[in-house]
Amino acid sequence: MVEEALTALFVYLLLESPPMSDRIVFRSGESLVAGGPPFTAAEPEVIIGELDGPVGTALATLTGDQSMGHSKVFALLNTDIQVRPLTLCVSKVTVKNTRYTNILMGTVQAAIANGVLDAVRAGDLPKEKANDLGIICSVWLNPGVMTCDDLDHKALFEIHREAMAKAIHKAMHNQPSIDWLLENQEQITHKYYQRGINNEI
Repeated sequence: MVEEALTALFVYLLLESPPMSDRIVFRSGESLVAGGPPFTAAEPEVIIGELDGPVGTALATLTGDQSMGHSKVFALLNTDIQVRPLTLCVSKVTVKNTRYTNILMGTVQAAIANGVLDAVRAGDLPKEKANDLGIICSVWLNPGVMTCDDLDHKALFEIHREAMAKAIHKAMHNQPSIDWLLENQEQITHKYYQRGINNEI
């Protein structure tokens, strides 16, 4: 009887019980969305993971380790409305200009927050883990916005929003896959490398 019970328990654990873990430990992704009005291109890079893992540790460390020109801020829909999953924005560009700061921490910050919610709505980020996940987003905003008198804020917002959602989608689906990369490696040339070969830079 004991052997039968143990066998039945083993079969249940093997076939019926849920996986031991559905944790999201560390996912990474990036995207580029361009083709809009001048200086509106977006190229976010994201790291996603559980807050009680390495991503959470990195997020907390970055939040407490502020540095001049590279302030880290939470993604907000508006002042006083933080998005979830918790998302930390880190600028790739050294910020020294008030106008750049206002655009980065206004239009772009709100776009990133909306992109996160779009990813939840699309199912790329599990809604039930909204309070357990953290996202670190490395943000690129073209420095040309500092001197552009007719910057299209609506286009800037929509492009950064789309790019953020796309980066999260790629991260959560491990795109591009290693098989795709190996298959296409020799057909891909970095565009700035090509420009260098063409003596354009």
